[in-house]
Amino acid sequence: MRNQKVLIRKYFQENSLVQANIESFNQFIDVELKKIIEENREIEPTIIPQNVDDFKIKLDRIYISKPEIIEADGSKREIKPVEARLRKMTYAAPMYIEISAHINGVQREAFTSQIASIPIMLKSKYCYLNKKSRDELIKEGEDPDDPGGYFIVNGSEKILIAVEDLAANNLIIEPSDKDSRSMTSKMFSEKGSFKIPHTIEKEKNGIYTITFTRVKKIPVVLLVKALGMLKDEEIMKGISTKHQYDEALVNLYEFVDVKSAEDALDLVAKKIGITQSKEVRLQRMYEILDKYLLPNIGTEPEDRQVKAFNLLKMLNRQILTARGICPTDDKDHYENKRLKLSGDLLADLLRVNIKVLIGDLLYNFQRIVKRGKFPSIKVIIRDKLLTSRIYSSMATGNWVGGRKGISQRIQRINYLDTLSHLQRVVSPLSTTQENFLARELHPTHYGRLCPIETPEGTNIGLRKNMSLTTHISTYTDEQEVLKQLKNLGLKAIR
Repeated sequence: MRNQKVLIRKYFQENSLVQANIESFNQFIDVELKKIIEENREIEPTIIPQNVDDFKIKLDRIYISKPEIIEADGSKREIKPVEARLRKMTYAAPMYIEISAHINGVQREAFTSQIASIPIMLKSKYCYLNKKSRDELIKEGEDPDDPGGYFIVNGSEKILIAVEDLAANNLIIEPSDKDSRSMTSKMFSEKGSFKIPHTIEKEKNGIYTITFTRVKKIPVVLLVKALGMLKDEEIMKGISTKHQYDEALVNLYEFVDVKSAEDALDLVAKKIGITQSKEVRLQRMYEILDKYLLPNIGTEPEDRQVKAFNLLKMLNRQILTARGICPTDDKDHYENKRLKLSGDLLADLLRVNIKVLIGDLLYNFQRIVKRGKFPSIKVIIRDKLLTSRIYSSMATGNWVGGRKGISQRIQRINYLDTLSHLQRVVSPLSTTQENFLARELHPTHYGRLCPIETPEGTNIGLRKNMSLTTHISTYTDEQEVLKQLKNLGLKAIR
């Protein structure tokens, strides 16, 4: 018993209860910020001066410094959390970006500008309290037992509640709502700002169809041929012939006359109602397939072959599940869930608001160009726009995607109540609907979520709390995983 007490005490001395949230925020600053800028690297105005052939604005590098404030006399100095609380200020750090403007491929101007102030999580890498001892924290006026993991916005202590959601890029196969004997495959394909639902269903005539964005119920085999996989033998091998021979044959026979990718693409364009000339139809269809079909695999023309192969593998698994060879998926199983922590939520917020900032920059540039002037980018970029939008979401809790209550004022009734609030997890499902299965206690919650702590009433089972010893993995380098798999014998299909 004595050894157990020593172990438990040692564990809590070395491991913070909010470590996952702090790591998530660090990951957001170190990795996600760069990714967001990479997604929006080149900006091309549609209206440019008459004597210029090509004009581009490039976002080159983004970084943040330590938290600071600007006093009434214009002087800048560092701010500590205790001062931010007492003076009802925001504990935030300036975010800088390097911007350059290029005329006909030649750099016109380059400068570094502050584009926002971003609230900093206490005890994170960019906080002044990071790695300080108990004595140093007491000297700073801080509670040495306070775990951190929250923000200070206008003097109020705010936390971002973890959001539980279905795992992106993961195929879930369940019995169909229309016919319990057939199966429906669903997947959210996510990359950057794209999160696109894909659904594969079996029609009454035996044809498997796929639905994504505005593309409704297009036969899978036709789409595979449009992506460039034209040989029936290749398609059969992709679906696999052992158990699915007759199912595949019905789908292949329907489109046996389609001999080229262009014919298949034109047929798809007509099915979704694109009625322009053939060249425009094909161009628009290629844009849709590259951008919105399985964007997690890639958004370039060279990714089409891999997309075709993945569609056939999805079809293969759906047929095997319908035959009873593979089990159906349980979307309430925790391996099919992901938690969006503070870093992920801030990345979502910034991804949307960076686009708003770019839109504002383009509007101001084009408005001045219409008057016959050629403005400097330095003059037209507004740093307060992004800051005000971030602060507004943090203060009100209204997040992108129509979600509410993401940012909450921390509960300080007692120490345990604070710890409980920092460990909270909410489901995006509606509290007014029944959703019995989502509310039930699942065996995979064991050791991850507290089986007791959930409110009574409409939120029961939808608002949960993580166990005190829960560990959350925050980042996986895909290239490193692929490298390890290739060492174990994985072969690339391209």
